[in-house]
Amino acid sequence: MRRADLSLTAGFILVVTVSVIQGQNGWTVTYTSNQICALEGSTVDIHCTYTYPSRIKDLDTEVEKTFWFIKLQNEEPVDLRADSQFSGRVQYHCSKNSCTMKITDLRVSDSAVYKFKFISNHPGGRYVGEPGVTLSVTDLKVVSKLSIYSYWAELTCRSSCSLPGHIFYIWYKNEETIVISETYSDYIDSQNSYSCAVRGHEDVPSHPVCVHSESCNKVIYTGRSICAFKGSSVDISCTYTSVGYITSKLWFRSERSRQWQNPSQPEDLRKDSQYSGRFQVFETETGRSTLRITDLRETDSAQYYFKFITWGFEWRSSLPGTTLTVTGTEEYKYFCSSLSDPTLQVQVIWSSVGPKLVCHSSCLPPGRSFVWYRNEKKIQGETSPSYSGYVEPADSYSCSIEGPEGYRSLPVYGPKFPLVLISNTGDIMKDSSVTLSCSCDAKPAAKYSWYKKNQTLPNEGPQLVFRFIQSLDSGDYYCTAENELGKTVSQHVLIDVKYGPMISKISVSPSAEIVEGSSVTLTCSSDANPAANYTWYKDNQTLLQGLVGIYHFTPISSKDRGMYHCNSKNQYKEINSTQLYLDVHYAPKLPSVSVSPSAEIVEGSSVTLTCSSDANPAANYTWYKENEDSPKASGQIFTITDFRPEHSGNYYCEAQNTRGRQNSTLCLIVASGALKSATTVTITTVLLIILLLLAAFLWLRRKKLFAQQCTHAERPDSRTQTNMVPLYDAPSSSAQRHPTQSQDDPDYTSICFSQDHTDPVYSNVRSALSHRQTQDEDEDEQDGVEYTNVKFDRDSCAQGTRNHEDDSFALYSVVNKNKNTT
Repeated sequence: MRRADLSLTAGFILVVTVSVIQGQNGWTVTYTSNQICALEGSTVDIHCTYTYPSRIKDLDTEVEKTFWFIKLQNEEPVDLRADSQFSGRVQYHCSKNSCTMKITDLRVSDSAVYKFKFISNHPGGRYVGEPGVTLSVTDLKVVSKLSIYSYWAELTCRSSCSLPGHIFYIWYKNEETIVISETYSDYIDSQNSYSCAVRGHEDVPSHPVCVHSESCNKVIYTGRSICAFKGSSVDISCTYTSVGYITSKLWFRSERSRQWQNPSQPEDLRKDSQYSGRFQVFETETGRSTLRITDLRETDSAQYYFKFITWGFEWRSSLPGTTLTVTGTEEYKYFCSSLSDPTLQVQVIWSSVGPKLVCHSSCLPPGRSFVWYRNEKKIQGETSPSYSGYVEPADSYSCSIEGPEGYRSLPVYGPKFPLVLISNTGDIMKDSSVTLSCSCDAKPAAKYSWYKKNQTLPNEGPQLVFRFIQSLDSGDYYCTAENELGKTVSQHVLIDVKYGPMISKISVSPSAEIVEGSSVTLTCSSDANPAANYTWYKDNQTLLQGLVGIYHFTPISSKDRGMYHCNSKNQYKEINSTQLYLDVHYAPKLPSVSVSPSAEIVEGSSVTLTCSSDANPAANYTWYKENEDSPKASGQIFTITDFRPEHSGNYYCEAQNTRGRQNSTLCLIVASGALKSATTVTITTVLLIILLLLAAFLWLRRKKLFAQQCTHAERPDSRTQTNMVPLYDAPSSSAQRHPTQSQDDPDYTSICFSQDHTDPVYSNVRSALSHRQTQDEDEDEQDGVEYTNVKFDRDSCAQGTRNHEDDSFALYSVVNKNKNTT
């Protein structure tokens, strides 16, 4: 893109502004203008901006060097500050992505093409902005065009480079303003001199010229600006010509604030008491006057003018004379964090072969040579503004201007060992403000970089500030201090951010279904510094305390089910975790079965069987009857309404969930027309003893009755009959049992014991018949003998058990009592 306009810069230059952008792949240099026309003696600013890729091959891009140069054929670019031609006249004002070069006291020889170059931290990451900026330095000249009529002439102000647009000039006669216009046409007196200046830049006028003759009234100062050190001497000179006889000459001063305003009655310096003994005027040749001031003081800074008077003419100038600036040196103490700009200083300039030193002074008296010092000792043979020897970063270097003044610059040296200080003296708590400060002794000023575990931080400057420091900011920090002479690294500082436990989290492993018998781990985690102590709780009861927030179950059992949480605590804070319910899955335990009512139940009544088992997840219940494939019912409760003899038999309750199954047996049995029932339960030792004693009692009674019968001799053919009562496996088996005809007939009782590791349950059901039908008359005719048969059968109640250990037994007792016959 291009834009053209005319601008008058603060540096008293005329600029043809054409913005130029040049670059590729993210590397660009943009010059504010590519053509500049400036007046001799003025100051010019050449500005550019630049860009570059922020990151290349996983490495952040950093610009390490920037400088301006004049490209010479087949020569390596040289920083202009290191060029003796520009010594003391070039300054850089660079910031991130922009850089301005200022050249003061322009000379015609400064006309050239200037380019900007920057060097990055990438291999080959050097970039030069093309095509550069063309600077043309010109002086103003008055050109006259004489008329054929007498002394009439037209005057034009010209320069070596074309100044664009409508430029207005100020025209002077004998250095007094006469008109403002592009040209000047008038009757020209041969005794007068004429000069011009660009409007707004009166400090750089053209030299006065005589139009019609070789001689006219004029004054030309040797230098428009002179700088000198306090205590030194200075010579201010001018040349002058006069048409008439000069009756008097004098030097006078005007305050710098008044610039070149011509005082109405200038005071001859010879009459000024402040110059007493320090003032001298002399002429070494005709037409040249020199003012010498010795033992300069800062109050001597002013504008100095020369004036002559003839019989009919007095030289009065509205243009500036010679500006004298008297400066002194001050003592400065340099640290990396504070800088000053003394009058005389050593500039450290980067070059491809290493750092280069240039002695720079904003006040350089003409014709002076330089003196160089290393570690306060004079280096012989070094008299140029640039130091030609090898620069050792550990040494200090200074310079001075040769002369009686003995002023010397402050030394330059590489950074000393940096020191890192931390603002907090005690524990560093989370969310507090913390500042790390890096300080060192270095000149020129050191640039700082901060690192955390070899990772470059974006912060630049001597301080690294954490306004609200966090736990993630804990780590090892250090800084580097670097200038053009070298680079040093500070000691490492450890930042340990303290804080109480944050949110405590509890987790379980494995996270899937937890099965009884497996290994389970509970983990309590809480971010804290120092590390927290952990306390485990189950249902608010303390389980374990320790530094490790882990609780193991090896293996876990159903008793471990419950609500768990942990407590995290250090000296700063304590916090409880959320509660976690630990659910342990296991197969059903051995079911417990019961029958209701447990007393004698009248045939035709309702009988309820109940089954329960401890299981997780909850068990599903199914009821089966022996020798039948289809289940009788599902659910914990099985109810038989209108109970009948055919319902007798073995019943099984099965408890089942996703982890397994278990079952228990319940026996319902009908004997001798009377329906009896008993559950298959485990008989205790005490009950067995009671039953055995009962059997013994019955045997003794039988023996006694038998003895009585023998005594009365009623039945000499009495005999014993043994009757084994079987365990019926199917409902139809109850029909095979025949009740006796009368109450005196033998009584049969079947007793079944089931041993399933559960408590025994007993139930008796009696027939509702008031009298038994006589179905076996042969038995009625038998002798009145009492028979007892006790049998233990472990197989009768267990024949229909599903997937259950055969550990039941049955006790049977049959008693037959016969009436005495006469």
